[in-house]
Amino acid sequence: MTEDTLLKYEDLITELKQYLGNPKFNLIFKTKTAELTKPEQFLVKMEMSRLSQPVDRFIDLRGLVIGQVKPYEYNGRHHFMDEIAIKVFEEGVNQYGDYTLAVYEAVMSAQSTQRFLKEQAPDVASTQLQTDIDSKIYTDVIKFASYESRSEERMNYSIKITIGFDDTKKISATTSDISLSGCKIKLAKQYKLKKEQLITIHLIGLEQDFELGLKNGIQYEVVAVEGTLKEFNYVRLKRTFVENNRGFDSFLVNFINGNKRRYKVNLDNTLDAVISKGYEQYYIPRVTSLYVFLTEKNQQYYPSISLTTENNVFIQRYFSDERQNSSLYSLLNHQRISQILTNSLSAVREDYLYTFTHAVAGKVYYYSATRTELEKKPELRNLFLGFGSQKDSWQCFKLQLMPSHPQDSFIPLSLPNTAGKNIEKLNKPPSPRVEGIVKNVKYMVILTAITNSAENSLYRKLSYDTASINQLKHFGHTKLKHVPYLNIVPLEYVNLRASERYLYKTDVLIKSNNTVLQAKTCDFSAMGLQLESSLPVNFKSGDIVSISFPDLQKITKKYQLSNLKYEVIAINKSFTLINLKANTGNDLTHTGVTFFTQLIDSNKNKLTIAEEAPKVQGLSTALRNMVTKSVCQFPFYLHKEGAHFKAGAIGLGLYPSPLHTILQSFGLLGSRTDLSSIITPEQVINVITPLIKERSRQDPPLEFTLAINFDPRKNDIKESITSYCIVGDDYNDCHEQVSNGIASELIFIIRLYISRTGRPDTDYLSNELMYVSQYALHKAKDLESVLWSVAGVGDAVDITDEALRQLGLNQQLVEQMNRRKLLWLNRLR
Repeated sequence: MTEDTLLKYEDLITELKQYLGNPKFNLIFKTKTAELTKPEQFLVKMEMSRLSQPVDRFIDLRGLVIGQVKPYEYNGRHHFMDEIAIKVFEEGVNQYGDYTLAVYEAVMSAQSTQRFLKEQAPDVASTQLQTDIDSKIYTDVIKFASYESRSEERMNYSIKITIGFDDTKKISATTSDISLSGCKIKLAKQYKLKKEQLITIHLIGLEQDFELGLKNGIQYEVVAVEGTLKEFNYVRLKRTFVENNRGFDSFLVNFINGNKRRYKVNLDNTLDAVISKGYEQYYIPRVTSLYVFLTEKNQQYYPSISLTTENNVFIQRYFSDERQNSSLYSLLNHQRISQILTNSLSAVREDYLYTFTHAVAGKVYYYSATRTELEKKPELRNLFLGFGSQKDSWQCFKLQLMPSHPQDSFIPLSLPNTAGKNIEKLNKPPSPRVEGIVKNVKYMVILTAITNSAENSLYRKLSYDTASINQLKHFGHTKLKHVPYLNIVPLEYVNLRASERYLYKTDVLIKSNNTVLQAKTCDFSAMGLQLESSLPVNFKSGDIVSISFPDLQKITKKYQLSNLKYEVIAINKSFTLINLKANTGNDLTHTGVTFFTQLIDSNKNKLTIAEEAPKVQGLSTALRNMVTKSVCQFPFYLHKEGAHFKAGAIGLGLYPSPLHTILQSFGLLGSRTDLSSIITPEQVINVITPLIKERSRQDPPLEFTLAINFDPRKNDIKESITSYCIVGDDYNDCHEQVSNGIASELIFIIRLYISRTGRPDTDYLSNELMYVSQYALHKAKDLESVLWSVAGVGDAVDITDEALRQLGLNQQLVEQMNRRKLLWLNRLR
């Protein structure tokens, strides 16, 4: 009977729902139902009451609708809705004043219509959906080091309050969350509050149940006003504590601690921190660029610290001479650094550094010049480039110089000290020893090796007067008797190796294709070796070589340590540092594995672990924080979905790269962005994925070249960009595209370094993940699932200036394009 009545008056109920939340609803109801009997009026009124009830039902439309579903948060709870559902939800909340059953049913009704369309018209809907997927690469934008730390826990708690300000009458409002020193309230938009304005709040909802002694209320200061809803603003407030009411303070602390599991603490900033830190911990260890920190002493800049990873340590080793002293002190000298600082007014100064070495009587001498220095000495340019590029040691580095601040060495946890027993201890700043090491750091240099064979070939063709070779002394660096100490700090992160590595040097013979080379071990494990060859090798990853250990053979008769098969895993850019793993083939045992296993077991107390404990506890973390705070590249991440890869996220540091600026110019640098114009889905699927999917985390990054022609005069990003991605570092394949656009467009040539990731370093995130799991286990699992889906990490480095020099273009057109680009970039930054 009840259902029949409600069905009979379905149109009336639909009409009445429009007036729910209206102050005159009772009068409207009486008018609209005047012709109904009293029992029928009662049933309709009960239905209206049911629809008006606030609810906390979870809405999840994933897989049910055609539109793109995304997370949507309301009152601390995440729902998953598409744009249509979000619009219906927000309109309902604005109309009814809260998330009520009427809102829920309106959303689900709209969802049912969409699901019907999806099921009844699969051709149209699925085609449109597939078109959207094929044409766009939607990714998250991760803002590095942007998370905040809280001094205390905030509890999601909604109670009635009244507020007073500017001699107005008391105004009704509600809280959204509350802590000891602040709260967030929901206030009708007709009442205007300004930042730093003082207001008085009476906690009516609490004072009804507790004697709080707050006759005059509590004074708060407005921190910010957030206009998220049509009818209401969220106002963030902080207490001024002018009342000095210790009794109320104690009550509020105990009340929150006693009820936070019931009402849940606000996890917003912690969730943001876990996501940001999770992506950061993938990026920094896989970067191929070397970080060098410059200290100022007696008004002189000099390199004092370098931060190394397994991917960039080859650069550090390149700059180590025969005495294992670093030549960076000479190459990054005060005069050169000061000159680079004057080259530009931008925060990130850039140049290119060309270097080579010359060995005499067992000593290694370094020669170097920047592009700017060579332009000032045009009569020596061809001599330096032509002669230097003949050397096996020739290298070209992209050099970036930016401010670095000692205070950035401390990034506290996003958790308040009250969240756990160990949090306060973990939230302490760096030790006095660490602070003493970094206190005078002023700048950070990023060195990225961008040498390629095509560039070398062009430089080698340059003609120069062989009689003037002595003029190279202008670029040479004398050896210092007392070389200032460079603190080389390995980055600390999760150890993903299958077995422990030990430092040990011994002679090795490498045999390949009837050629025998001499080398020395750098370190070894039971399963593999790292060797340093006296001469460049011509191996490639996957080659099988024979290894003999003449000195180690002298200490054993049990094992035959000659012609042992090892597989080449990785080689550095100078082809002198080789990583090998034992090649067992079809054999069950490998003599090398057996020998080194016994050697390690018998000498563990004598051997030094390669990843030994840090010399200064906490220094690596401090430097990592300083790097994270000053990222200037374009980090990007590949997510694995089934058998496929897709661009899942990009990173945004303090200093936006040109690619960030392009996205920003089209309003695409919010929490989400669309990369489909810069890196197309076809490039990800056809160029990047086939090579990356077969790689392991231990493999060095693969290099790709991305050429972008950009026309800033066009209003649509798809129409403004032509993108071309190739495997490798030879940008000559981009010549046609670049030459076609050099006269009228802006050219960007980007070197991509992409490598596979291992498991996430959950130790780095453990405290925040544990905290989230206490109050929202499903959210903690979702966060871990997102981080585990990251399968590849990339770094995009702009090498346009160096690449354009090699493409044989009209230099006048190149200079004109550079001026247009500089004007465009400066206008947006």
